[in-house]
Amino acid sequence: MGSAAAASLAERGHAVLAFDPYTPPHAHGSSHGKSRIFRQAYWEDPRYVHLLLRARELWDKLERDTGTKLLHVTGALMITPPQGQLVLRSAEAARQFNLPHEMLSAAELIRRWPVFRVASDTTALLEHNAGYLVPELCIERQLVQASRAGAELHFDEPVLEWSASPQGAITVRTPRGRYSAGHLVITAGPWVPQVLSEMQLPLQVTRQVLYWFAPRDKPELFREGNLPIYLIESNDHPRILYGFPLIGPDTEGIKVAVHGSSDVCTPETVRREILPEDERSIRERLEHTIPLLAGRLLRAETCLYTMTPDEHFVLGAHPHFPAVTIAAGFSGHGFKFAPLIGEILADLAATGQSRQDLAMFSPARFAKTAG
Repeated sequence: MGSAAAASLAERGHAVLAFDPYTPPHAHGSSHGKSRIFRQAYWEDPRYVHLLLRARELWDKLERDTGTKLLHVTGALMITPPQGQLVLRSAEAARQFNLPHEMLSAAELIRRWPVFRVASDTTALLEHNAGYLVPELCIERQLVQASRAGAELHFDEPVLEWSASPQGAITVRTPRGRYSAGHLVITAGPWVPQVLSEMQLPLQVTRQVLYWFAPRDKPELFREGNLPIYLIESNDHPRILYGFPLIGPDTEGIKVAVHGSSDVCTPETVRREILPEDERSIRERLEHTIPLLAGRLLRAETCLYTMTPDEHFVLGAHPHFPAVTIAAGFSGHGFKFAPLIGEILADLAATGQSRQDLAMFSPARFAKTAG
């Protein structure tokens, strides 16, 4: 989100200083792992769909401006048991916004994509224009755009503290010095609970594990072009299993993960090593739904989700400092919105208003929780 905001502000002619404690793209936060799902038939809440339509326009623009392929359209399968909500609510969003899609029976699903093992009463939805983004490449291209437009990018320079006067003057201190500005945009990801500790936002950072498996057999069934991205809901597990086709060489394996976790941590305390129970848990899911994929685990990585209680984002002005704009709590589903978030943050920083309706993302909704 920070790279998108820096690019959007710099391209409008604003003087921009951007800080990162590491050199992006990096694996310390939430924007790595070589693939992120992009979909628009949004089962979480149909109010996101018009935002995703604009986000798609901006991803396409970034591709044109940089001459780089960022969004790979594979289609997206949503798979659910009879009592599930994933397909039902995805279909409602698709119909409401006329998104190209088709409904599939279990028999049709297995005929077209035999890697799945599902019950006969399973239903599925295929969203045609969905796919995946390459997060590291997206961030890199956004930073190139920001730099070309004049932004000063300060990498390996953590922000130690910030302050804002009642008159709106901003000061940021890092190990290298102090900087002044007229406006501050905070996109600190899993560091937000510390950076905005005075707000007492009810944010919870959780450890997520991403896995890359070698299939047991028939790797051609998993290749890009033969398999869409997918999300699978289960009656037996509260969290959605999601995965991707084989998008690189066979030696890299096929990425799969579970959305969400109860493993609470901070960026400093997160366990980066992969535990035996991590592998056992994902294998159990694969054996029941995609048994061909439950081959050798080639590698795994951790990333971080910064969760809000309602899983909606936090976007808006700091309640006490109008010259501070906040973007936080993207709850594991925010990356696909990145260029739009950058546009929104640039609007808020420059004019105090956004062209988008941000009511559902207001920091003020947590005022009672925050005391």
